[in-house]
Amino acid sequence: MSTGGGDRDPSVPARPLRVVELAAGVAGQACGRLFAGLGHDVLKFEPPTGDPMRNQAPLNRAGIGFTFATLNSAKRSRVVELETSAGRSDLAGQLSGADVLIIDLGPRAAEAAGLSATQLRATWPHLTVVWFTLYGLDDSRSNQFGDSLLAESYGGLAWMIGEPSQAPLSLGGEQAAHASAFVGFFGAMLAIRRSGGDVVDVALCDVAAYLDWKSEVSYAVGGQLPKRSGASIGPWRIVPAADGWIGVVFQPEQWDSVVALIGDPALSDPELEDKDTRASNPQRWWPVITGWAAELPKREIYRRAQRLGLPFGYSADMADLSMDPQFRARGFITDREDNGEPMVGPLVVAAGQSWCGGEPPELGGDNSSPPVPRRAYSELPDLDIAPLAGVVVLDLGTITAGAATSRFLADYGATVIKVEAPDRPDMFRVWSASGPTTPGAQGPQVSPLFESNNAGKLAVSLDLKSEQGRVEMASLAAQADVLVENFTVGVTERLGIDHASLLKINPELISVSLSSQGQSGPEARSRSYGSTLDLLSGLASVTGYSGGAPIWSSADVNYPDQLVSLLAAGLAVHSLNFGLKGEQLDLSQREVVSWTMADRIAEYAETGRVPEPGANRRAGSTPHDVYRCAGSEDWVAIACHRDADRTALAAVLGARGWAEMSETWWQTHYEDIDRVIAEWSIERSREECVRQLVEAGVPCAPVNTAADRERDPRYRERRVFLNDGLPRKGFPMRLLGYQPPDPTPAPDIGRDNATVLVRRSMT
Repeated sequence: MSTGGGDRDPSVPARPLRVVELAAGVAGQACGRLFAGLGHDVLKFEPPTGDPMRNQAPLNRAGIGFTFATLNSAKRSRVVELETSAGRSDLAGQLSGADVLIIDLGPRAAEAAGLSATQLRATWPHLTVVWFTLYGLDDSRSNQFGDSLLAESYGGLAWMIGEPSQAPLSLGGEQAAHASAFVGFFGAMLAIRRSGGDVVDVALCDVAAYLDWKSEVSYAVGGQLPKRSGASIGPWRIVPAADGWIGVVFQPEQWDSVVALIGDPALSDPELEDKDTRASNPQRWWPVITGWAAELPKREIYRRAQRLGLPFGYSADMADLSMDPQFRARGFITDREDNGEPMVGPLVVAAGQSWCGGEPPELGGDNSSPPVPRRAYSELPDLDIAPLAGVVVLDLGTITAGAATSRFLADYGATVIKVEAPDRPDMFRVWSASGPTTPGAQGPQVSPLFESNNAGKLAVSLDLKSEQGRVEMASLAAQADVLVENFTVGVTERLGIDHASLLKINPELISVSLSSQGQSGPEARSRSYGSTLDLLSGLASVTGYSGGAPIWSSADVNYPDQLVSLLAAGLAVHSLNFGLKGEQLDLSQREVVSWTMADRIAEYAETGRVPEPGANRRAGSTPHDVYRCAGSEDWVAIACHRDADRTALAAVLGARGWAEMSETWWQTHYEDIDRVIAEWSIERSREECVRQLVEAGVPCAPVNTAADRERDPRYRERRVFLNDGLPRKGFPMRLLGYQPPDPTPAPDIGRDNATVLVRRSMT
């Protein structure tokens, strides 16, 4: 065993961590909720009037916003006035005993409060600081408030979501903020492994761009600008069912199963067996499918398709999720003891890791408690070594979820050994930037997409169906700290490499199992892709245009796979840090996405209202949308959260009479206001719109594309994307004290057999 996972660095504090949260946005509060859920002590600092989200509608029966309640369960609350010396002194006392600070102040406000990154590092050198801003700590634009709409717009993700003929969309449920929370948690787990702590700089727009890495690679390789593909056209579609919506998802080689499912003779035309004929003549067969689906309930279509191995998915809304048999069987949805209403349970299933629920804290409930004493730390030299140096990871991951998780671990120093079958390598090796390809005349065509998820790794090929392959796998497992896999449930057991079997070889091995719906439950073995999980998770049900159909992130983004890899990497390092040896981390991609919408599930449970798509509008913000500019494909996003934002916008629009109007007035008249903004923006270029809005102090962002990112130096400077002739994704965050090197190119299959297998067998 390596010393990386077996013996924890003595500078890392014992569990639980003491976490101070000074965050008003969703990203910081979601990150704090993750710490609290995993059993760490989170003290939330609030202004005397309370966190603004406490009173943000919709409210629960206790008069607390559903979003606040779900993001702040199991935390403590302390009131502080940072504008006063007494408040700053109180915060300093708490930070003296803390391990982690979660903060989302802009650089200017932080400097005024004596909390700049430089000041924090000088005063509390052992503190790990997780800092969320819209553009990063080194960017003055981060003094502006930023939410997921602005992050997804500037980061280019919004450009990829929605119908091609309609406006770009932000994903429902503050996805950029939740994804950033997972990135921040991963960064914190890395930083606390360093003897001197660190500052984890998380820019929400970087995370949004990172989620859209496939567009970046596709544009860099082929020069064709990717654009949102929608859900009403293309090879996969969302169509009406008798009681909702169904996603028709299948690969070309599954056409015979589609024909068997529908049972209509029109689909048996021999000409339709050719995928190119189908692609060029959708009018010959799509009406047959849509007509058939309209007569059947969505769950019935789902069950029939799954029996044939077709990865269809139905659009589950919050009512569906609250009673979902898979969620219920796994304890992800449970009933409250006091009133029987459904609530969201654990984010990860692990025998040795309980999940802490509970009520949101009473405002200032912890103000009577004195500051806790400072912890004792080992005074070790702060060497410039990778946080995961010495950790050995076996990567059995394929395509995105598993492979991307281990790429994160490799980036920060882990030795990652990618294990593939010689006759069935990772499918991404032959997956072009626009979909799967067939081998070329000179052998397999290695995909540029494979490079992004597998850079920096070693590679071995093992035939696990042979005795020799199983012996070699046992030798690797005996000396590994972590194993990552995202096989269909049941595959590892058939191959003899399931967690229980590997524990007999290595009782300390941590297995990270990423599956579509978890390792247990009635639907654990269902077939799915990311688009299927967009639907089943409920995300598609709250993403889309007002009054329209649900919208998925599409195969071009494949959001569930991206999101789960961010969380899985953090949980793997958390297990290493806190001695959860021999643990299997059972992560359901569907549950992880649904967890980001816990507030919407709670809203349904208490009110009976089923949230629907609302385009880019969000509770507590108005105006909050994208508006077309003078360029036919140019858009600008505006997100006003405060009265001052709306006053500034009124001045830009020349509607000074609006400046004195209440937030309620703005919400009530949003259609008229949107029309005025649209008339203003369409007469100006995107650059001019942004310039005027920024100068006036209106929170805004251009809706960028992959081409815009390519021209923007910040993504190269912050290393979100790398391109030294080999385009690939880089890093979604920055550690101020450690900069990972550019990874080595992704390995050819079995490249390291001669060195890795021989060396491991001799150890």
